[in-house]
Amino acid sequence: MKTKKIPLRKCIVCQEMLPKKELIRVVRTPEEKIVIDPTGKAAGRGTYVCKRETCMKPDTFASGKWKKVLERSLNMTITQEQYEAFRNQWLEMIGK
Repeated sequence: MKTKKIPLRKCIVCQEMLPKKELIRVVRTPEEKIVIDPTGKAAGRGTYVCKRETCMKPDTFASGKWKKVLERSLNMTITQEQYEAFRNQWLEMIGK
């Protein structure tokens, strides 16, 4: 019996390879917006973040580390306004 291959993706914060289902997908849409994609199927350039507390911490956002990591992985320059909108969406999603 052949086992089904589990797709792995790398978390942009901790750089660990994890099963795709354990990660949250962040997408740069064709309209240059940054959105959280719960379905994993939205059109655009995507990247992944794991659901671990260390990677999802709200105070990591404040350090500016997230903005640089997102810019690099989504291959775009992120304005402060775009970043704040994404940050608010992220905090709402994790319930903080």
